[in-house]
Amino acid sequence: MIKGIIFDLDGTLIDSMKIWYDVDRNFLRENGVTDPPADISERVKKMTVDQSSQYFIDLFHLSVTKEYVIKRIEDMVREEYEHHIPLKPYVEETLDMLDGMGIPYGVATATYKALAEAVLKRCGIYDRFRFVLTDIDYPRGKKFPDIFLGGAQRLGCSPDEALVIEDSLHCIQTAKKAGLITAGIYEETCEPDRKEIMETADYYLMSLAELKSII
Repeated sequence: MIKGIIFDLDGTLIDSMKIWYDVDRNFLRENGVTDPPADISERVKKMTVDQSSQYFIDLFHLSVTKEYVIKRIEDMVREEYEHHIPLKPYVEETLDMLDGMGIPYGVATATYKALAEAVLKRCGIYDRFRFVLTDIDYPRGKKFPDIFLGGAQRLGCSPDEALVIEDSLHCIQTAKKAGLITAGIYEETCEPDRKEIMETADYYLMSLAELKSII
């Protein structure tokens, strides 16, 4: 029985994934990498902000500090998070449904904490979540189960009572191995992994409108 829900943010609650695919390449071009690899965003999507920043420096021999990379990329996407990125379809209706059922929920994201909080506040739903967890809270990121297990604990659930909703394959794999219930959700940028996501997750949703069918 599902007693709590942990939502991913980017690609699950907000329509932001294409922005991240652009910003990685734009940042590298800005720092002298004239032809960034087409798959660079795929390479770093499993990393924390700290790890991906160091990866850029090491791989492309950038003459900048890790702190500069972290801050510059945050600044490049801040405008989008603070003013433009929309919610994915059916988010507010889904939260209304969960509230009506008395099911608590929170967010676990690899995004910068300030940006995650900014977009949720602008969209008017920040205060509805029990928590917004990031790699500030769990530095090992979503390749390790700490953030999901911590989220379940905050919801007052055992792992097998908490549903994790994610668009990324590696996050679903991590949560499932840790004993949480998992639901993959359709996101256009994750289409190459869709078949494996559907095979791995306990459930697969084309949109949040389908959540009511599994709880």
